[in-house]
Amino acid sequence: MSSSRQRSATVTRPETRCRFSLLIAGILTALLLHAPLLSSCAYRTPPDVVEVPPGEYPFFVDEGGVDGLLGAVVRHLAVVGRDRNRNASSMVDGISADDLAQSLATFKTLIEQNPDPVALNRMIREHFRIFQSTGRNEAQDMLVTGYYEPLFPGSLSKVEPFIHPLYRVPESLVQQSGKRIGRADAEGRLVPYWSRQEIDGEHMLKGAELVYLKDRFDAYLLHIQGSGRIQLPDGSVRSVQYAASNGLAYQSLGKLFVDEGIMPAAEVSIDSIRTWFAKHPEQIERMLYHNPRYIFFQWGDDQGPRGSLGQVLTANRSIAIDQDVLPAGAVAYLVSRIPILDADGGISHWRPFGRFVLPQDSGAAIRGAGRVDLFMGSGDYAAKAAGTMKEPGKLYFLLPKKKS
Repeated sequence: MSSSRQRSATVTRPETRCRFSLLIAGILTALLLHAPLLSSCAYRTPPDVVEVPPGEYPFFVDEGGVDGLLGAVVRHLAVVGRDRNRNASSMVDGISADDLAQSLATFKTLIEQNPDPVALNRMIREHFRIFQSTGRNEAQDMLVTGYYEPLFPGSLSKVEPFIHPLYRVPESLVQQSGKRIGRADAEGRLVPYWSRQEIDGEHMLKGAELVYLKDRFDAYLLHIQGSGRIQLPDGSVRSVQYAASNGLAYQSLGKLFVDEGIMPAAEVSIDSIRTWFAKHPEQIERMLYHNPRYIFFQWGDDQGPRGSLGQVLTANRSIAIDQDVLPAGAVAYLVSRIPILDADGGISHWRPFGRFVLPQDSGAAIRGAGRVDLFMGSGDYAAKAAGTMKEPGKLYFLLPKKKS
């Protein structure tokens, strides 16, 4: 939950309620698979979003709750109103930060009325233009993955079995303007920061430990998710969240499993990787070191995980996108499908998913117009669902109409 969290819970990428009284329509199935934000200027339409002709608009239905959606919209509205001077390259011709703020306020007014689906779609047509991400292919499909807030046992002291540290931001980390990250060498030159192998394998950051976990893969997953909760030996729970990264490029652990022929892409998940590591513990270090990117943490608060825009994330409402190419200041509508679990925790079936969502996060592996990561909350279901999400989907943006 940060601008550098490497998303997807399938470990193919790194670094929060309940009724909208709208029925999910069968057409959803047919539609089926942590950043700069705003400025007061208007921008050109990028090739990563295209306007949808009114006759081709999807029928907007939302099977979530109006309360959670309202909360997410209110938090997003606060950011749009506050960060007007941030650079952005993803806005559409003629649309300013003021326009987006007014557009969000209009959407908030619409959903507060809790309209039926027909009325909602009429209102959307009256007030908005619809744009769609160009996606990954000619069908404009997105790859939809999921992430969640994990809970792992840990300790403030290094005592068996808690021996795998999460680090706070080290004093040696240098962050310059222009997103340059590194460390100063003996001559004072900025050089790349230490890699995962150097930090963990050579213990380069002794003294900067924040908390210790008992499982190396748990620690790695926190790097992937960007935030989480730690249950201490006395039963108390503390939140940790992203603070910084070492600035090195993310390399996918899931892709490594596929490239080495260990398992096909369809089988890659948190559970399958954890099971394989349990059988091949001698391979853990080598394979984790494949990803040089490293995340540093700080203590969080009790409000919940936060995204790259600083907002508390809302389960099944907050998404991570590439905010350099897609309009992060707008309400979006995501169409995909999500897993339904059986009594044993396995996947029983998949059901259509259609919800209004807010682009409140970003991630090091969420790049381009074809990727979206859905925050799925916390708990057992969220962990299982996020760990298996690699679905096609479509992503639409509700942008204000041109001024006459």
